[in-house]
Amino acid sequence: MDKLVVVSDDAKRGEGWGGGGRGTAGRSDGEAERARKRKANGSPGKDRQQPPPQPRGDRWEPSPTPPSWKNIRAEGLCCDYTRLFPTSEADAIFSQLERELEYFSGDLTKVQVFGKWHSIPRQQVTYGEPGLTYRFSGVTLAPKPWIPVLLRIRERVAQVTGHTFNFVLVNRYKDGSDHIGEHRDDERELAPGSPIASVSFGASRDFVLRHGDARGKGARRRRAVAPVKLPLAHGSLLVMNYPTNVYWYHSVPVRRAVLTPRVNLTFRQVLPSLAP
Repeated sequence: MDKLVVVSDDAKRGEGWGGGGRGTAGRSDGEAERARKRKANGSPGKDRQQPPPQPRGDRWEPSPTPPSWKNIRAEGLCCDYTRLFPTSEADAIFSQLERELEYFSGDLTKVQVFGKWHSIPRQQVTYGEPGLTYRFSGVTLAPKPWIPVLLRIRERVAQVTGHTFNFVLVNRYKDGSDHIGEHRDDERELAPGSPIASVSFGASRDFVLRHGDARGKGARRRRAVAPVKLPLAHGSLLVMNYPTNVYWYHSVPVRRAVLTPRVNLTFRQVLPSLAP
């Protein structure tokens, strides 16, 4: 049986897995050093931004503490993980998403695999800027207009990562029987080198990453590059930085013991000029 690397979801500040701690998602050692110098000199920079807001009814107030990142590193793998929303806030957001999201129906609930059409084992919808499209597995998805709850989540993600996003793909898993198979987010519409920010609410589900050279029974590096399993907790944020989606496939496998729903939002930067 292949070795499986399991990463716990209790992210701690300054602690990294497989590559040393870094305080900001996707930050290089040189960037971190420049940030420390800016802070020492009193110069403005990302590290001197105000903490991200938290909702109080219809108002947003500063969060008491910035997020603590867990850095997940392996060959060609660069991900950062944190618990972005405290439980009470995550509960409120999850309830709002369950009330307000309007999922696709009809032909938009199917994908094409090896020339055959299959119903996807989950619910799905996209939101984003006007005029964008996103194509995968034979389906072209046009986003619905942003709704306030998604804009608020996007703002929080942008504040803690320093990246902007104009599109979100939402997947709802009704229980552990709903799933998504191994794939890479490498569609041509994505801005080159841009990260994908994955925010999860509801039931914790395993997120499994597998190197492309280690897939399949006959893979030449099956035992050399171990898969990575990360439980994605309620209110968590996982940032998949470049070049993760070049080399690694990811999936949310079936987990029969999970009886409650999960909503996952993957924020992306899509290039309008490449829309078909």
